[in-house]
Amino acid sequence: MNKNNITPQSDKEVYQSIRETVVGAKQKIYTVVNFAMVEAYWEVGRQIHEAQGGAERAEYGKRLIEYLSVQLTEEFGKGFNVRSLRRMRQFYQAFPIWTAVRTELSWTHYRLLIRVKKQAARDYYLQECIEGNWSTRQLDRQINTHTYERLLSNKLGSSDKTCTDIEKGKAATPQNILKDPYILEFLNIKEPTTYQESELEQALTDKLTNFMLELGKGFSLVARQKRMTVGNHHYYIDLVFYNIILKCYVLIDLKTGKLTPQDVGQIDFYVRAFDDRETQEEDNPTIGIILCTEKDENIVRYSVLDGSEQLFASKYQAQLPTIEELEQELERERRLLEGE
Repeated sequence: MNKNNITPQSDKEVYQSIRETVVGAKQKIYTVVNFAMVEAYWEVGRQIHEAQGGAERAEYGKRLIEYLSVQLTEEFGKGFNVRSLRRMRQFYQAFPIWTAVRTELSWTHYRLLIRVKKQAARDYYLQECIEGNWSTRQLDRQINTHTYERLLSNKLGSSDKTCTDIEKGKAATPQNILKDPYILEFLNIKEPTTYQESELEQALTDKLTNFMLELGKGFSLVARQKRMTVGNHHYYIDLVFYNIILKCYVLIDLKTGKLTPQDVGQIDFYVRAFDDRETQEEDNPTIGIILCTEKDENIVRYSVLDGSEQLFASKYQAQLPTIEELEQELERERRLLEGE
């Protein structure tokens, strides 16, 4: 028996403890070194920007970058070609105030962020990236799928509004969290209408991590094919999530075709029954979303979807949209809202 009544650790436990210490130290070193490089690139960008002056010195600016590229590459090796130096200048121009540069993000994150021209959108992606601990691959996808613009599409359909409330976490409403359209390019399907609804559901749950990222903040899967018995009939809800920000359940009804009045009636029935039978006192009213390939403005206007804070119909697309397509969607939502 151990004199001090302490159970000795196994060799494996000692190894695991030491390993975690070493890994933690290496991570700290990596973070410090990475941010030192971010700081250096910002400073390089600042000096180039100030040395180049305004547009009237464009020719000099071009020669300066070419000269710096040759000299820096000769002394320090890769990483200082003309394109990289221009990117450092863009980094400074996008973040001219050093205190706006966050230590949590890597240089690769910033390389992606400076592609975003609209400052409000860039600020949104930066904040969400930090809060969601997005990898560079996840950030790249969110930018490529125009997440910011899609949130605007569902936020009163007005392109002159911003996601400021979302960024600051001040307005936890469905309109500030739900998107329209949803982009499901990660499923690698060309034509959703060739799928059965059960196949679409299976594909989404197989790629649940991707789908959760696309859904947005605060979602966790509760059930698929959730059974509710009303009277003598069984009904099955495709997907049930809980959103910890909205503090409510979110029911998703999958459709592989256009929105119909019957779809609206079905999700309305599901939400009412679920609220009555499943929710607790502390839960906010349940939200229902119909995911369909196309919305009919007239069906939205002349159904309970119009002005509802609980029921929504959102398109989903199997391919990445262009920014022009999203602008058309914003305009369509604006017309629908104004009753044109």
